[in-house]
Amino acid sequence: MSGMQAIVCRQYGSPDVLRLEEVQKPTAAGDRVLIRVRASSVNAGDWHILRADPFLVRLAYGLRRPKYPILGTDVAGVVEAVGDEVTQFKPGDEVFGDLSGCGFGGFAQYAIAPQRLLAIKPANLTFEQAAAVPSAAVTALQALRDTGKIAAGMRVLINGASGGVGTFAVQIAKSFDTHVTGVCGSRKLAGVRAIGADEVIDYATDDFTNTGQRYDVILAANGNRPIVDYKRALAPCGTYVMSGGSTKQMFQAILLGPLMSMTGKKRMTSMLVKPNQADLQFVGKLLFSGKIMPVIDRNYPLRQTPDAIRYLEKGHAAGKVVITIE
Repeated sequence: MSGMQAIVCRQYGSPDVLRLEEVQKPTAAGDRVLIRVRASSVNAGDWHILRADPFLVRLAYGLRRPKYPILGTDVAGVVEAVGDEVTQFKPGDEVFGDLSGCGFGGFAQYAIAPQRLLAIKPANLTFEQAAAVPSAAVTALQALRDTGKIAAGMRVLINGASGGVGTFAVQIAKSFDTHVTGVCGSRKLAGVRAIGADEVIDYATDDFTNTGQRYDVILAANGNRPIVDYKRALAPCGTYVMSGGSTKQMFQAILLGPLMSMTGKKRMTSMLVKPNQADLQFVGKLLFSGKIMPVIDRNYPLRQTPDAIRYLEKGHAAGKVVITIE
C-alpha cells in the first residue's frame, strides 16, 4: 500500500485540530479518476465543516466527528490513473473539479473523483489558478444564471464582491452584459472595479439598500444584512439570491425567504451549489476566452493549510486562498 501526505481532520474544532499525516493513497476503480493534486483552494465550507458551524453541519457530515477526514473541495492536477469505466480522461490529462459531491479530499497529494465532476483544465491557467475556480465560479454561475435568471441590460448587485464567489460573480455577470454594482470594504474597491464592476459601494460608509436604486438581481455572497433590507433594494420583479455569508443571513434566507416570496412579485431565495461537469466546462470556456479570471489573494503550501483557513475565516481575503501541493 502506497501512502501520501494529507491534512487530516479527525475531530471538529478550530484549525488547530488539523494535522499533516501520512495516509493511504486512494485507488482508481469503476468511474473514478485518481488525480495527482497540484493545487487546491480554501472555501467557506471548509471551515463551516471543520467547526461544525452551524450545528446542522453534523447532520450531513457526522454527528460526533467528521465523516470525511480530509477536507478540501477544489482540486487541479494531473490524472494519475483511471478506473475501467472511465471514458473521458486518461493518465496525463490536466483536470480540475469540485469534490464536495464525492467526499472531499482536496487537501492531499492525491484525490479521487468520479469523471462526471471533472473537466479538462483551461490551457491558459496555472494549476493554482485552476484550483481557485470550481466551487466559487460554479456557485456564482448557478446563482446568477439559473436562480437569478440574469439577462443583458439587467442591474445586478453583488454583496461581498471582493470574496471568492463575489469576484467570479462580478465577472460572470459582466459576461452576460449586465450592469454590475459591487459592494465590499474600502480597501478592495479598486480591485472590484478592476475586474469589471460598473459601480462600487463601500459598505462601511454607504447603505446600498437606502440609495433609492433598485436591482433586478441581488446576490448575497457574503455579509450580514437583514433580509428585509435586501427586499427593499429589489426592483418590483427582482430576485434576491443568498449563496453565503453569516449564519444569521443564511437562516433568514432559508426560513424567511419562501414566506416573503408569497406576497408580491419579488423572489427571496437561497441556493447551494450543485457540482457538475457541464457548468464546469461552461466556466472553463469563459476562462479560456479571458472573459473571467480567478483573483488569488494568497498562496500557502499544504503544511500551512490551517493558517490558510484561519486567514479565510477572518473575512479579509480579496479573492481566493490557494493551497499549493508539492
